[in-house]
Amino acid sequence: SANVASNCLVTAAPLAFADYDASGTVDGSADLSVNCSKGTLYTVKLGSGVNGTIAQRLLSDGTNDLEYNLFTSAARTTIWGETKGTNTLPGTGQGMSSTKATTHTVYGTIANSAANQDAPTGLYTDTVAVTVEY
Repeated sequence: SANVASNCLVTAAPLAFADYDASGTVDGSADLSVNCSKGTLYTVKLGSGVNGTIAQRLLSDGTNDLEYNLFTSAARTTIWGETKGTNTLPGTGQGMSSTKATTHTVYGTIANSAANQDAPTGLYTDTVAVTVEY
């Protein structure tokens, strides 16, 4: 006999925004690919990042910050966070083979806030943890 145990794997593409020039918000998106054992229920969570909170994520150049956030849909109404059933995305595993991966798109926006409009030029980054709970 054999038992098939539940398993999930996630891969994430980086989200690289276009240049922000203080003339308006900048939107971007990137895909997460989730493979889970067939029939396994899962939840995708995104952490706050290194520099901010889920309510206000921050890109940083080491000294200065740019306000941004990550959302669960293209409408950009729900900030993607870590509270199951509130600001996460559910899914059901289709299998572990590469052809059975489920794609979840992360939608990002750099706000055109007063704080961002005064940011000095340079490269700003953040690292956000992706967790698949099953």
